[in-house]
Amino acid sequence: MNANFLALGAIALWASLAALGVALSHVPPFLLTGLALLVGSLIALPLSRFDLRQWRVPAPTLALGVYGLFGFHFLLFIALRHAPPVQANLVNYLWPLGIVVMAPLFLPGVTLALRHVLAAFLGFAGAALAILGGAGEGAQTGWAWGYLPALGSAFIWASYSLLTQRVRAFPSAAIGSFALLSGLLALLCHAALEPAVRLSATDCGLIVVLGLGPLGGAFFLWDAALKRGDARQIGVLSFLTPLLSTLTLLLLRGERPSLSIGLAALMIVGAAVMATRKPQAFSRPS
Repeated sequence: MNANFLALGAIALWASLAALGVALSHVPPFLLTGLALLVGSLIALPLSRFDLRQWRVPAPTLALGVYGLFGFHFLLFIALRHAPPVQANLVNYLWPLGIVVMAPLFLPGVTLALRHVLAAFLGFAGAALAILGGAGEGAQTGWAWGYLPALGSAFIWASYSLLTQRVRAFPSAAIGSFALLSGLLALLCHAALEPAVRLSATDCGLIVVLGLGPLGGAFFLWDAALKRGDARQIGVLSFLTPLLSTLTLLLLRGERPSLSIGLAALMIVGAAVMATRKPQAFSRPS
C-alpha cells in the first residue's frame, strides 16, 4: 500500500484522540494511556499471525520503542497539566516540523530542499491556526514551564520516527512489544502518581476503541508508512492531525468551523501539495 495512504490512516486515527480524550477526561491520564496501550499491543497478534517471535527485537530497538511511545505520552501529560492545554498542544505539534527539518540529521543520504522547509513552516502555521482558531475566547496566554515538556514530547516523537529507520529492520508486529512495555510503565506511573478509580462499562468500551485506534492501530500504520515512504513527505502530511482533531471536536460540540479553520485547511493542504508534488525529487541519492 502507498506510504502516504498508510500515514493518512494513522493521522485519521490520531484525529479522534481529542474527542475520545474528552469523553474519558474523568479517567486519570496514565491509567488511560496504560490500558489503551495494552489493548493496542494486541493488534500485533493477528498481524504476526500469532507468531510471538516477530515481537522480539534487540534491546536497543526495544528501548527506542519505549522512548517513543512512553516518553512522548509521559512528557505530553506533564505539559497538559502545567501549561494552558491549547498552547501546550500547539507546541507539541512541532513534531511534524521536526520530522521534516531533522531528517537530514538522522537519515544518511537524505537532503532538505528549500520547498521542504517552506512546506513545513506553512503546515505548522496552518496547524497553529487550526488549534487557536478552535480554541475560542478562553485561550490563555503567557509563559508556563509546561511548554518545556511539550517541546520535549515533540522532539521525542520526531526523533523516534526517524530513528526507527536507522536501527536494524524489524517487522511492524514488533510495535506490539513497544506498546506492551510502554503500557506497563504507564500503569506503574498511575499506581505511583494518580488516585485509584472505578471504570464503568462505557469507559471500558471507549478505552478499547482508544487502544485499537489512536493509541494502537495508528502506531502500526505509522511504522509501516515510515518503512515505505519519505519521512519529509509524511512529516508534512502530519500537519493534518490538529486540523482534523479540531474539526472533530467542533462537530461533536455542534459548532460550525470558523473562517480561520477554513484558512488553516487551505494552508495545510497547500503545504502537503508543495512537499509531495514531485516524488522523484525526494529519492535518496545512491
